[in-house]
Amino acid sequence: MTRLLVASRNRKKLAELQRVLDGAGLSGVTLVSLEDVPGFDEAPETGATFEENALAKARDAFAATGLASVADDSGLEVAALNGMPGVLSARWSGRHGDDDANTALLLAQLRDVPVGRRSAAFVSACALVSDSDEVVVRGEWRGSIAGEPRGNGGFGYDPVFVPRGEQRTAAELTPDEKDAASHRGRALALLLPALRGLAD
Repeated sequence: MTRLLVASRNRKKLAELQRVLDGAGLSGVTLVSLEDVPGFDEAPETGATFEENALAKARDAFAATGLASVADDSGLEVAALNGMPGVLSARWSGRHGDDDANTALLLAQLRDVPVGRRSAAFVSACALVSDSDEVVVRGEWRGSIAGEPRGNGGFGYDPVFVPRGEQRTAAELTPDEKDAASHRGRALALLLPALRGLAD
């Protein structure tokens, strides 16, 4: 059984990857999080792109633990804000991980933007670093920003993101529906061939 370190403390991300592995019938891989390994100095996220940040996190985790490591950097790109908050999504309001404050600031910035110009995309870059390989993939989930939050599922900006072709927000989708369409689900699906290689 291969141990794969998910370089995150977000249990929801761990569960999401587990669902993708289960859905693909991929056994032979046991997921562990940063909470399950000895602590190490984690470099700040200073990359200009999601890909740079994800690869840096995965490299740090692999170097510190020796475990094959997967890391994700994800966020929301809003056309009317010239692609922001982008890599700053988790700390858009100035407080890292404050979902409510980040979402409130985003909605305030879009208050005068008409419905037809509120297009956005969730982006996820996932990096896998092991002793034999480095792989970086990117998934995108296109949609628009709602006028107010709806739904209790998911996390981050999910309550204000309406996927293309949907009336519901990402926070109103079931976990299975979200996994099948989401940016992270798409990126993780692209990562499956490399993950299968670990399990062999």
